[in-house]
Formats: sequence, structure tokens, C-alpha cells
Amino acid sequence: MRLSTWYPHPVPSKSEKSRKSLFPTITVSHSQTHCDCTQSSSFFFFHLQTPKLSLLESLSTCECDPSKSPHSTMSTLSSRLFTITDQSKLASSSSTFLFPLFPSHSRSFSRSSRSSILYGRTHVAKPIRASASQLPSAASSVTVENSESESDPSGTLFVIRARNRIGLLQVITGVFKVLGLHVEKATVEFEGDFFVKRFFVTDSHGAQIADPDSLDRIKKALTDAIEDGGTVSMGPTSPTTRGVMVRRPGSGLGMSLGSDSAKAERMFRLMDGFLKNDSISLQQDILRHVEYTVARSRFNFDDFEAYQALAHSVRDRLIERSHDTQLYFKRKDPKRVYFLSFEYLMGRSLSNSVINLGIRDQYADALSQLGFEFEVLAEQEGDAALGNGGLARLSACQMDSMATLDYPAWGYGLRYEYGLFRQVILDGFQHEQPDFWLNFGNPWETERVHVTYPVKFYGVVEEENLNGEKCNVWIPGEVVEAVAYDNPIPGYGTRNTITLRLWAGKPSDQHDMEAYNTGDYINAVVCRQKAENISSVLYPDDRSFQGKELRLKQQYFFVSASIQDIIRRFKEAHSNFDEFPEKVALQLNDTHPSLAIAEVMRVLVDKEHLGWNKAWDIACKIFSFTIHAVIAEGLEKIPVDLLGSLLPRHLQIIYEINFKFVEELKKRIGLDYNRLSRMSIIEEGAVKSIRMANLAIVCSHTVNGVSKVHSELLKAKLFKDFYELWPQKFQCKTNGVTQRRWIVVSNPSLCALISKWLGTEAWIRDVDLLTGLRAYAADPDLQQEWMMVSLDAMFDVQTKRIHEYKRQLLNILGIIHRYDCIKNMEKSQRSKVVPRVCIIGGKAAPGYEIAKKIIKLCHAVAEKINNDTDVGDLLKLVFIPDYNVSVAELVIPGADLSQHISTAGHEASGTGSMKFLMNGCLLLATEDGSTVEIVEEIGADNLFLFGAKIHEVPKLREEGSPKMPLQCARVIRMVRDGYFGFKDYFESLCDTVDGGKDFYLLGSDFESYLEAQAAADKAFADPNKWTQMSILSTAGSGRFSSDRTIRDYAEKTWGIEPCRFPSDG
Repeated sequence: MRLSTWYPHPVPSKSEKSRKSLFPTITVSHSQTHCDCTQSSSFFFFHLQTPKLSLLESLSTCECDPSKSPHSTMSTLSSRLFTITDQSKLASSSSTFLFPLFPSHSRSFSRSSRSSILYGRTHVAKPIRASASQLPSAASSVTVENSESESDPSGTLFVIRARNRIGLLQVITGVFKVLGLHVEKATVEFEGDFFVKRFFVTDSHGAQIADPDSLDRIKKALTDAIEDGGTVSMGPTSPTTRGVMVRRPGSGLGMSLGSDSAKAERMFRLMDGFLKNDSISLQQDILRHVEYTVARSRFNFDDFEAYQALAHSVRDRLIERSHDTQLYFKRKDPKRVYFLSFEYLMGRSLSNSVINLGIRDQYADALSQLGFEFEVLAEQEGDAALGNGGLARLSACQMDSMATLDYPAWGYGLRYEYGLFRQVILDGFQHEQPDFWLNFGNPWETERVHVTYPVKFYGVVEEENLNGEKCNVWIPGEVVEAVAYDNPIPGYGTRNTITLRLWAGKPSDQHDMEAYNTGDYINAVVCRQKAENISSVLYPDDRSFQGKELRLKQQYFFVSASIQDIIRRFKEAHSNFDEFPEKVALQLNDTHPSLAIAEVMRVLVDKEHLGWNKAWDIACKIFSFTIHAVIAEGLEKIPVDLLGSLLPRHLQIIYEINFKFVEELKKRIGLDYNRLSRMSIIEEGAVKSIRMANLAIVCSHTVNGVSKVHSELLKAKLFKDFYELWPQKFQCKTNGVTQRRWIVVSNPSLCALISKWLGTEAWIRDVDLLTGLRAYAADPDLQQEWMMVSLDAMFDVQTKRIHEYKRQLLNILGIIHRYDCIKNMEKSQRSKVVPRVCIIGGKAAPGYEIAKKIIKLCHAVAEKINNDTDVGDLLKLVFIPDYNVSVAELVIPGADLSQHISTAGHEASGTGSMKFLMNGCLLLATEDGSTVEIVEEIGADNLFLFGAKIHEVPKLREEGSPKMPLQCARVIRMVRDGYFGFKDYFESLCDTVDGGKDFYLLGSDFESYLEAQAAADKAFADPNKWTQMSILSTAGSGRFSSDRTIRDYAEKTWGIEPCRFPSDG
């Protein structure tokens, strides 16, 4: 067990210079007696206090007996009281307190009445209980006095004389702790059956206590605590008496003990410390979970079972931090942001969690002693399949930043059972299989069976009279229960741990039981399947009516449960909805959660009976909206008939919102019917629809794009009418990614190198410090360390969702051109070719045939090139199947060149480029999305730009593509002629480029693309230049951290402030 002295004294900071304050003291007292030989002898008394017992040892010394000399007596006593064990293990402990023990036996002792023993090394000690005959009698009397004549420069002296009993010293030090006082030094003397305890105490500023009233209060508190048997209202156990941080029930967490304070106090004392993170404690936790959570023998378990136990052990630490964070938020009652996103790509949680908790090395050490490797167990974890592409990963990065920056935040989403799909490549063709990511459970989540909300569908709306006023009552035709699953999100360098709450669909107990009770078992099973289907699959195929309905069900299920949860939390502390905008900010991440606006209006008007105008005023103050679409075709629309059937009350509300908005708009712009039609929430046409983006803009107080280019497109084209009406609403929030995931977790070698050259790890939280690398970009020593991987071949990577506008086809055509050039070279010329390994990865949507053909073409070209002995190692092409976050963590750190070659004006932001940039990868890119801002930050000389500009694209399309360059025509002809096989299959793919149908401008940009590739080859041939460009890329990546994005949201959109949980618990 960890043993601490009764004397509390924290480890001093490095800035403390006084050796006097470095270590605490413990005093040995003795009295003079005579032994049988009439020689003078001494009787030594030692007292030791632990959280569980009070120890007293005594030994006599005699000058006539060498075995009873003071020296030998001290040696004997030291060996009797303490058994020093395995100091090396303690060295890895995270404890922040020193525990003074007896020094080596060679130390001499004076024969004064008090001998101070100083010891400055940390040990683990095993106590030996004193015999009953050595303990004083139970009766005791108490006197407390302040002796000014014996005051010490280190503090005010309190002298306490009392009969000893178990726990007495713990009570005394607990009183000092509760009163905010510091014990600078303490001594203990023995007088017959009494102990005299002397404490030199200072106030919270390190000064002596001179105020008479303060002294009286302290003396009274000590007297009361000692006479009352040790009860201190705030919990007397100090952190040092346990050797761990204490979780107190007092003001830190704002927890009221209530009427049954004794019971509450007992519960806190039973679990008053945070879980320990030393090697032995971690091993015990892991084995406990092997035995009791995984239900395996601790003598026989494999890597996966070890991972499960390890994950639960880490989750225990996340949960205690999460609980304390939420209690602290509850006490402080800050304004909170609620982040509504339809998808999240969290990746693996283990490595990220232990790094953010600061205990990665401790776990690695603990596992190695159990015979496991941390890296091997981390590979056992699968990716949580809760999203698809950049939007989902962006949401995950933003949650990490919210936690790290201490913002009071909640994330909400859906707990998809199967996620998107698992990509399997057979004979070069993509096949989709369900991603059963929950087959073995998810150790990171906690099912909150007590947090459930009814979600209604279908039915009718009826009018009823309530207190003489008409009100609408929605009588549903179907009710489903939303069950909460909580996932902790730890911050880095902080104890704050926020929550991502995901909802899963379950059948309503009432309807389920009614079906069973009436014998309609089939209907009961069908109802259960319908309920569970709501959260089964991410983005069901919406080409059919059933698919459209299921997708709408998902969206409303998600927002209804979330809004109910948010309002429930608000009403726990507030009764007046006028305060709602002061305590709640709702962020809509794209149009998927836009139904939350109608749901908030329904709850405020129909359930809380606020009245329409007041409810609308509140709604307009709490919502903000982030748009990720670039073109009008990407904006979500819901057929009116479908919405009216599934959510009849919400359709009424949206119609009412639109009516009031259009009437107000007429007053502002007049009867400009074309503009009124464009801005209306209701789109007229063959299929009348609800424009969800228009609804979100009308209600939100802030609307933002996700890059400068994107934001300008919104204002100039996509929502020009709204911008002219409300210019103050529109903002720019350039997306970012978290450096903790994309450098610290995925590239630890680079992380260590950056910290070494910057001389600090502070950049992990303050990423702007990366600019300090610019001063060393030309330093040969840094360049040498930067080039740890051989530059014999360039790793050229393009990994993202397969889509025509992302132009993977342009990349493949460029690879074919390179291959053709190499084939036609003389052998002497080939020696000048820069070897390339081209890597492509990404998924195509199941119904997107052109994208699937691009994947097949990639495999057909790879098979040809990789087996051509003439080309050899000069060119290779690899397709990575089932690309996800974990694969990205392997690919991105190893990339030399990354291609971001979307047609200009089609990429809203593009966070992939930011991840590669942070890892020192050079970019080959068009001026699209965030690339423009990257150029501003690192300079155009440090990346390879090509292609038409955004303003040139519309004109090129209007004029039609000019004559296709010969190089492009040649490679297209090779594909058409069946050089790579599947001639007929690729015909339609070639048609998208050839024959004047080149909508995404592959032909127009082809020559420029080849020039950029040639520039990349030339730079790569100069290792020093390439390395300098790489260093400058990393140095300029700080601007593209999600920390900056979230701080911008917090200050300019949400109006929230950090709420940091105190580090001392």
C-alpha cells in the first residue's frame, strides 16, 4: 500500500529555492531513565499515522549495552517500522507528494529532547502494527493554545496536548486543510500517556496568523473536531494522507449533502480519491476488468480480451473526470453550447484517450509487466462507424477542441448500429458489406437506461381549449423511445471531460406490451424492428420513398431526443424561459439537424405554452448554422407530403414560420416575386418541398461558411438574397483539425522532434507556437533529423471520398501519362526519373456508378503498371480499401506529396489537406477550399498549384472545353482501346471527359496538372530544398487547428466562456 506520513507537505515547484521548505520533518522524542546497570538510558518514541491506523513504537537505549546504543536502536526501529520495497516502481508513480521516512542507519542522532529526522526521498513502506500494550489509554483531554514565545519564522505555532487515539492526527491535519491552512513543520512528543503535537502553520499566502479572531476560530475548530471524535464537516482527509488527489463533496463540485449528510459523507470517504495511475494500480485495474468485466481468467486471456480490459480501465478514469466536470458545470451554471451533428468519425479512442489523460507511458509500462505491448492491444480496437468523410471527422476534431479548451459543451448524434459500410474490393470492383462495428460491444460508451425520451411520428393534430385559449395537440400514430449512450471526450492538459451523447432507437414499452398482451407477437416484433431501424444505418438509400422516410425519421428522432434532453437540463436549474438564450447555444452542423428549429418551436408553444412571438424570439437567439454545401444541388429539401405525413405538427409550424417571414420580407423588398420565391422556405414546383437551408438561415442569428472561399461563394451566389437582407448574420469560420490526433497520436516521432526544437510541448495546446520552426527551416541539423525516412521514392497520396469533382480520375490519367512516358524512354533517361509510389484510397457511394468505375480503373491500371518489368520500381500504384481514420493515421505521416485537386469552387474547405500539412507533407492542389488560406500562411513557393481559378470555371463551362491536350487525348484513347482491359465497361467513364462533356474540367487542367507534377519531381530531387519546404509546411499549419476554429465560434457565435474544472479536484 502507499504510505504517507501524518505531516502534509506538497512537492515544491522548481522555482522554490529554500531547502528548508523542500522536505517535511518528523520528530523523535525520548525521556531519560535508568536501566538495571544504573547507567543513563533513553526511551525513544516514534509515532506514525496512516489513513487506516495510528502507530506508536518505542525502544530503549542504554550506554552500557552496544545493542541498545542510540545508533543501533534507530536501526532496529527503522527495520521494525518500515520495509522498503521496490523503489523503482514508485519512480513511475504520478503521485505529487513526498513521504518522509527514516534515513540510512549510518546517520547519527543527538540526545536532545527532540531529534528532527529529515528525509527527501520517496519510498513505499510497509507498516508493522504496534502492540496494544504500547498504545495509550483511550481516555483523553484536549487543550489548544497558541504560544507566541515559541513562534517560528516558518509559521504560527499551535500546541495540542491530548491522549492519543487512532486517527487523531488525521483529524487535526484535516481541520487545517479545510480551513485553507498550510502546515510548514510539525513535531510530536510523548509525556506519559499524552502526546504533545506542535504544528507550525501559515495561511493561504504563506504568512503567519496574527489576527486574534482567526486564532480563536482555528483553536475552536481543532477543539471541536478532537472532542467530537474527528468529525469535520468538509471531510478531514487531506490529499496527502492518501497520496492521491481527493474528490471532495464541498464547494469544488457544488454538491449539497442534503438532509442525510452523514450517509453522503460516508460515501465520499469510501471513494474519496481519484484512481491511481502508478504501474501496480493500473495492472490491478486491468486484471480486475479481465476477471469481472470480460469474465475471463486472469491467468488465461488473449490480446483482444486484454484490450477490452484495458479500455474499461481507461474508461473508468474518463468517467470520474466526466462526472466531476458535469457537477462543476452544474454548480457554475455557465452558458453551454450543444453541438448537433448527424455524423462523427471518432476513429479509435484508446491512444487518443491515454495521451489526453497524460498516462500513455504508465499504461505501456504496466502492460509490459503483464506481458503485453500497448501498440499491439491498440490495434485490436476497431473504428466507430458513425460517419462518412470530412464532415464527420471535422465534428470529432471540434469535440476534442471543445474539451481541451474547457468549453461547457455537449455533442449530440445518432448511435448507428452498422455505420456506413465496409468497403471490400473483389477483382477491382467495390462491394459494400455491413460494418458490424458493435459486434463485440463498445467499451467506451455507457448506456444511460434512465435517460430515455419518447419520439412521436405520424398521427393527427387537433385543437383543444386550454384556459380559454386554443392550442394544438399532436396525437401521434407511433411512438419510439430514444435511449442515450454517452461517450466521454477528454481534453488535453485539463481535467475537463465532456460528453458525446448518441441516441439509439428502442420500441415504446407501452406499445410493445400491448401487442404482446393481445397475442399480436408478429406486430410486436415488427414494431421493435422499425424502432431499431431508425438508428441502424447511416444515410439509408433515399432513392425510394421508404428510404426517404427512414432518413427523415432519423433526422427528427435525433433532434427530438436532443431538444428534450437540453430543455430538461435547463429546467433543472431554471424556471423562466427568458433565461434560455443566456444558458443555451445550439449549433446546427449542416442542414441535417435543421428540424430542431421546428421542434424547439413545438415544445415552447405546445408544451411550455409560451406564445408564438416569445417562442420565436427565443429560437432566433439560440440557433447558429454552419453550411457545408457549395452548390444549390447539395442543399437538402424535404417533400411537403412526406413531412406532413410523418410530422404533421412540424409542417404546420414551418408553414407558419414561412408565412410570417414572407410577410415581413414583402415590407423590406416589396413585391419582387422572383426574389420572394427564391427566399421562401417552401419551394413550389412539381414536388413541393421544404428548403431546410432557408429554414435554418431564417431562424439562426449566425450563418457561416467553412473557409474564406466558401464564405464568399455563399454571399455572392448560393445565398446572395439572404446576405443582402442580413449581411450581419454571415461569418467565416475556416475549418481546422486537432493536432493532438494528427500529430501527437498518429506521428509521435514528429511530435518529439517538434518539442525538441521548440524546447517545449506547449504547442500541443497552443499550436501557434509551431511558427517557431520557421527559424530552423534551413538548419542542416533539423533537416537531417526531419529526413528520418529514406527519400529514395516519393509517396504520392490522394485519399478521400471518391467523387467526380474530387477528380481521382485526373490523378489516374496523370499516372497513365507518367507510365507511358517511362515506357517510351531510353534506359539512360530512366535514371533521371523520380521513383513514385502512388496511393489512392476512398469509398464510392453505393449508387454512384461513375465513382465505382473510377475505382475499377485504378485497379486495372495498377495491375498493368505493377507487373511491368520495364517500369520496375520507378512507378507503382496502390489502392487502399476501406479507408478510415485509423488507416489515415498510418498513411498521412508517411506521405511526401498529397493531392487535393478538386475542380475550383467545389470544395467547401477540405480538412484532409490540413492533416497532411501538419505532418510536413507537401501539397499539390487547386486554389479551392482552404488551399487559398494555406497559400497565405506558408507561401505559394512551398506547394504546387495548378488549374483554373474559381472565377474562371463558369466561363470555361459556358464556352465549352477547348480542344483537349494531346497528352490527355492519348491516355483517354489508351483506356478506350482496352489497353487496361474492360474496354466496354470504361466507355461511359471516358465519355465524362471526352466529347465536350468535361464538366469537371479534367481536360482543361491537364497540362497545368502535368507541369505541377514536374515541379514536384524537380523539388524532390533536391532533398535539402524539399525538407525545408516540408518544415515550413508544418510551421505554418497552426492556423488550421480546430482549436482556433472553436475559439472563434465560442467568442463570436456562441457567446460562451471556458469553464475549467479545478486541477486540485
